[in-house]
Amino acid sequence: MNNGNAQPNYATLMVATCNVLNLALPGRHFYHAQNPYNPREYDAKVQWLGERFRTLNADVLAVQEVWDEAALTDAVASSGLRYDFVAVPGAENGPGQSGAQGTPRVGLVTRLKVLEVASLADFPTEAVVNVPGLGPHTRFERPPLLATLQMNHGQELHVITAHLKSKRPKFLQGADGKLAEDADDPKVQAVASLRSLLMRAGEALALRLKVVALLHRTRSPLVLMGDLNDSPHSVTTQLIAATSQVAYDRSARDTALYSAWDVQGEAAMRRDVAYSHIHQGYPEVLDQILVSEEFVATSRQAMGDVRRVEVFNDHLFEGRDRSHSDHGFVRALLRLRLP
Repeated sequence: MNNGNAQPNYATLMVATCNVLNLALPGRHFYHAQNPYNPREYDAKVQWLGERFRTLNADVLAVQEVWDEAALTDAVASSGLRYDFVAVPGAENGPGQSGAQGTPRVGLVTRLKVLEVASLADFPTEAVVNVPGLGPHTRFERPPLLATLQMNHGQELHVITAHLKSKRPKFLQGADGKLAEDADDPKVQAVASLRSLLMRAGEALALRLKVVALLHRTRSPLVLMGDLNDSPHSVTTQLIAATSQVAYDRSARDTALYSAWDVQGEAAMRRDVAYSHIHQGYPEVLDQILVSEEFVATSRQAMGDVRRVEVFNDHLFEGRDRSHSDHGFVRALLRLRLP
C-alpha cells in the first residue's frame, strides 16, 4: 500500500507565560515601598495562581516576577497538577538562601525532562550599551533562563524565559537609594526614559545574539516566552525576533523568531481582544510567545506548527488586587512531528 499521502503524526506541547506579580513568601519585604504579604494575603495569592495554573495545564510554564522559589512551589502544589521541575535561579530558599534580592527573578515549571538550565546574566561584548549617567550596561537586571528540554519522543527544544526592563523612567539614585535628580523636571524625565529604553535595547540585543547562536544552521526548535515590556512590533521586540528582516532577506528565516499569535493555524482563535496588560487605561500586548521557524507550518524547515494561542485576561477587569496578577497569561498549543 502506498502511504505517500499519509498524514504525519504529531506530539503536542502546551506552553504558557505568566507574570505572577511579585510572588513572595509571607512576611518577606520585597520592594521598599510595599508591605509584605500577611499569611491571609499569601494564601489567597497562592490559591489564585494555583487555579490559573490548573486552567492553563501547560507542559511548560515560563514565570516572571518571583521573589521566592518556595512561593512558586506552593502555587504549583495548589494547582493539584504534577510537575517534576520547579526552579527560579537566584530566588532559592534553601539553607543560607533568602530568595531574590533587589529585583524579582524568572522561573520555569515543566513536566518535560530537563537536560540543561542556565541563567543568562552577562551581556556579550557586542550588546554592551552606554547609558547616560550610569555608564556601561553589561548585565540583565532580571537574567533570562535558557533551558534545553526533551519531549517524550526524544525531540529536544530550547525554551527561553525572559522579563525585559520596563518602560518606567530610570532616575539616578544616590548610595542611600534616594533620588539624585529632580523627577518632576520634564527634561530629566526624558533622559530617564531614554535610560530605560537603552537598557531594554541592550537586553534585547543580548537575547538576539543568544537566539542566533542557538538557531543558525541548526534544526533546533526554540520557544521564547515572557514579559518583553513592549509590543510585538516595537523596536526592542524586533531586535530579539528579527521577523521584519524576512521580508527583505529570506535567508533570515533561519534565525528569526515569529509571534505564535501571527502564525497559529486556527485563525478563528485570533480574537480582537488579545491584550495582556492595561496601563493607564490603555490595553497592551507585553506578554508574548515567540517561536522559531520549525513551528511555522508554511516553512520548508517546518517540524511542526502552532495550533492556537489563547490569552487569559478576564482578571484584568477585576480591579487592582495584588493577590492576583496585573498581567494576562498567554498559552500556546504547539505541535512537533513524530519521527
